[in-house]
Amino acid sequence: MNKKIKTDAVDSLFDAILCLKNRDECYSFFEDLCTVNELLSLSQRFEVAAMLKDRKTYLEIAENTGASTATISRVNRSLNYGNDGYALVFDRLKK
Repeated sequence: MNKKIKTDAVDSLFDAILCLKNRDECYSFFEDLCTVNELLSLSQRFEVAAMLKDRKTYLEIAENTGASTATISRVNRSLNYGNDGYALVFDRLKK
């Protein structure tokens, strides 16, 4: 865990997210919390991560998601050298 982001404010945000009960509540909360572009950027990164996990090429990912190669590279670095957050979520989504 990155100690730079471990703050009381971030803890409060994560607690708020963890109390959401369904997709509709997520839409309501995240539409209030984020701009449309921020939310679309987050979802794009998640889509990029899923495609990288499925061994898609950068070109395929860029064509399908509109993500830049810089974004794809950044997500790839997180998948390979990050805190395994993507892997945790992907494993749980399989179940």
